[in-house]
Amino acid sequence: MILFYSFLLLNLIAFVLMGYDKNAAKTRRSRISEQALLTFVLLGGTIGSGLGMLVFRHKTSKKSYLWKFWIIVVIQIVIAVVYFKK
Repeated sequence: MILFYSFLLLNLIAFVLMGYDKNAAKTRRSRISEQALLTFVLLGGTIGSGLGMLVFRHKTSKKSYLWKFWIIVVIQIVIAVVYFKK
């Protein structure tokens, strides 16, 4: 159960960070680095980050970010399939 709540919190943070970064981009404030955003994706915040991209329409036209995002997603899917196939 702790793992579930950890992932829930991680995804919530990833979602909020996408919204914050979008707002910071609009108001020309200090931004969150792409590396930090992708780190949350890598750690398991994929759903929150993906929803944040859709809801806030953030990073959806930046090809380099999208490539990195989708590579991480594919790696996570492969890991999940291998792990749960046992």
